[in-house]
Amino acid sequence: MSNKNVDDILQQGIFGAKELKPAERKKYLGTFRERVVAVLTQGQVHEKTIYRELIKRMKTYNESTLLLNADIDYAYLKKYVDAAVENKIPYKLVMNKEAETEIGLVLAVEDAIDLEDIALTRPIIQKPVEKPKKRSFIYKIMHWVKGKTQN
Repeated sequence: MSNKNVDDILQQGIFGAKELKPAERKKYLGTFRERVVAVLTQGQVHEKTIYRELIKRMKTYNESTLLLNADIDYAYLKKYVDAAVENKIPYKLVMNKEAETEIGLVLAVEDAIDLEDIALTRPIIQKPVEKPKKRSFIYKIMHWVKGKTQN
C-alpha cells in the first residue's frame, strides 16, 4: 500500500466518503442539477394552485421522483403529493438540517438529462387594454346641460 492510499483511507474514516458537488446536492434536495426535470421555489409551493407545467412534466418523465422540502408545512405540499400519487410518481420528503435552500420541490430522474429550463413559472396572462367608451353626441350635450343646470 502506498502512503497516498493510506492517507485517503484515513481521511475517509475521519471525514466520511468524498461527495461529488455537495453544494449542488444540498440546493437540489439531494440530487444533481443535471438530473432535474423541474424545480419550484418554496414561495411557489406556498401558492394556492398547482403548476400545470409540473403535471405535464410528470406525465412526460413518468420514471421521475418528486423530492419535497420537508421544511415546508405539509398543508402546502399535499397538493403536489396528491398529483404525484395520481401520476404514479414516487415522492420523498427531504430534510437537510445542514443547509438551507430556497428550493421547495424538485422533479428529478435517475440519469442525467441536463434540461436547460428547469425553473417553472406561471404563464403571464395579459389583459386586453380597454378602450375608453366613445360617447354619443347626445350624451355629451346632456352631460353639458346637466353641468350647466347644477351651477
